Amino acid sequence: ATTMEPRGCIADYDSGSDRYVLYTSTQNVHGIRHGLAHQIFHQPESRFRVVTRDVGGGFGMKGLVYPEEAVVTWAAGRLRRPVKWISTRAEALMGDDQGRDQHVDAELALDRDGRFLALRWTGLHNVGAYVEGAGAIPVIFALRLAQTVYDIPAVSVTNSAVFTNTTPTVPYRGAGRPEAVYIIERLIDVAARETGIDRAELRRRNFIKPDRFPFKTNTGWIYDTGQYARGLDKAMRLADWDGYEARRKASEATGRRRGRGIVYYVDNTGIFNERMELRFDPGGMLTIMSGLLSHGQGHETVFAQMVSEWLGVPFENIRLTQADTDEVAIGRGTYASRSMMVGGSALRAAADDVIERGKRFAAYFMEADAADIEFRDGNFVVAGTDKSMPITVVAQRSFAPMGVPGNLGMGLQGAGAFWSPMPSFPNGCHICEVEVDIDTGAVAVERYTVVDDIGTVMNPLLAAGQIHGGVAQGLGQALFENVAHDEGSGQLLSGTLMDYALPRADTTVSVAVDFNPVPSTTNPVGAKGVGEGGTVAATPTVINAVVDALAPLGVKDVAMPATSLNVWKALAAA
Repeated sequence: ATTMEPRGCIADYDSGSDRYVLYTSTQNVHGIRHGLAHQIFHQPESRFRVVTRDVGGGFGMKGLVYPEEAVVTWAAGRLRRPVKWISTRAEALMGDDQGRDQHVDAELALDRDGRFLALRWTGLHNVGAYVEGAGAIPVIFALRLAQTVYDIPAVSVTNSAVFTNTTPTVPYRGAGRPEAVYIIERLIDVAARETGIDRAELRRRNFIKPDRFPFKTNTGWIYDTGQYARGLDKAMRLADWDGYEARRKASEATGRRRGRGIVYYVDNTGIFNERMELRFDPGGMLTIMSGLLSHGQGHETVFAQMVSEWLGVPFENIRLTQADTDEVAIGRGTYASRSMMVGGSALRAAADDVIERGKRFAAYFMEADAADIEFRDGNFVVAGTDKSMPITVVAQRSFAPMGVPGNLGMGLQGAGAFWSPMPSFPNGCHICEVEVDIDTGAVAVERYTVVDDIGTVMNPLLAAGQIHGGVAQGLGQALFENVAHDEGSGQLLSGTLMDYALPRADTTVSVAVDFNPVPSTTNPVGAKGVGEGGTVAATPTVINAVVDALAPLGVKDVAMPATSLNVWKALAAA
C-alpha cells in the first residue's frame, strides 16, 4: 500500500490555553485525538485539537495513530514552538502500515450437478513485527465473509495470525474481504474448468436465491437483501459476453492471448455509530457538522444534495464542516465504506430533527398549533389552510433578538445519530478481459465492466468514481504492487517507486459501470456502501482473466502480482 501523499504532521503548543494543536494527514481526527489523549499523554481530550485538510489518499493506512504524530506533539510542547515532520517516499515505503499478506490453502467440494457442498480453507496472516490497533480486522473479516454470495451448506475456515520481521499489516481498502473473495472466486474458476461447467453458470447455480433473504451465513453474518443473478445477467450484457469469442480471435491474430475473468463479490460495510448536526445561521446558510472525513469521497457534494432534497434548502446554501475536533465535537472518521450507510442515516435523523424543531418555530410565527404544522417541499404549512412559510425564513426568524419564546431556543438546528447492529452487504459482478503477450509476459487490461448493488444510489457520478478508483487500485495489486524483502537479510527491496510499481494512466482502462440497486433494510436511507467494492473484486477478476488466457498452454494459476516474471514462471511450470 502506498498513497499519493506520504504521511506528515505539524504540531504546535499554545501556552496561553495549555493546549496542543496537531495538523496531520489522517482519515480520523477524533480517533487521533483519543489516541493522543488516552493512550500516550494520559491527559483530557480537551487539551488536544486535531485538524486535517486535504488528504492525498488514506485507504485504511492513515486511520491509526503513528509514532511520529505522538513524537511531534510531544516535541512541540517541550520546545514551545511548532515542529514539523514530513515522510519521504522511501520512509513511507519502509515504515507505513501495509496490507494483503495472507497465504491460504483452500478446497471446494461439489456434487455431480455442480452444487457446492463444502468450503474449507486454512490461512496464515502476517501481522508484521507487532500488532497495530486494527491489525486483527483483516483476519476476522476474511473468516466471516468466506462463503460470500454462495449457498454453501458447510464452511470450515481457520485463520492464524503470525509475527514476522515486516512492517505491520492493517485494514487496507477492503480489510479481509478482498482475501475472502479472491479465494472462493479462484476456486470456482478451477472447479468450472475441471467440471466443464460454464463459469457464469456455475456461479448462478450456487447463488443465494432472492427468497432466502434475510440469509444467515455459516459464519454469522445476516445478509439483508440481494439480487445476485440479476446483477450477473446485467453485467454480462453490459460486457458484451456473447461477443467475446470474436475479440479473442482478433487478439490471437496479433499473436496475443486473450482471457476473460468473471467474479461476483460481496462486501460488509458500515461499522460503529455516527452523529451529524445541521445548523442554520442568521443569514439562512445551512452547515452540516460531520464527524466523518471526506478525502476524495465527495461528502461535500452528496451530503449537501441529500439535505437539499430533504429540507428544500438550495444546494448552494449548504456547506460542510469537518476534520477539526474544535469545530465538530464527536466523530468516528471515514473508513469501512461507512459514510453513506452510517453517516447518511445520521444525517437523515438530523434533518428530521430540524423539521420537528422547525414545526414549533413555524407554529409560533403563524399562530397555529404545532400539531397542525406539516412540512412539504421546503415549506412549513398549516394543515387545511393556505398559510405557509419557507424553512429558510423560519430559520432566519428563529434568530430574532426578541419575540421568540425562550422555550423554543435560539436558532434552528438539529442533530441525529445512527448505529446498526448488522452491517450492510454491497455486492456486484465484475468482468475483465486481458491480453497477454506470450513473448514478454506483459499483461494488458483491455475491457472492464462492473454492475454493483450499493443499495440506494444517492449520486451515480460519485459512486461510479469510487468504483473506478477501487478497480484501478485492485488492478495495481493484481498486476504490479509487491512489497519485496531479501530472503537472507530481510532488507526491503522495494524502497522506491522505481522498485514498487503502481498503476498508471496507461496501464488502467475505462470502466463501464452500471447499478443493480436493492435497498438495504439495515438503515433508513437504504445504502450499502461503495468505497471498497472495486478493490474487493478487481484482484480475482484480473487474475481469473490472466489464467483464462494462459489455460490453453497448460497454466492453472499465476502468482499475484501477475508481472511479466510471474507469467513467465507460470508458463515454464506448465
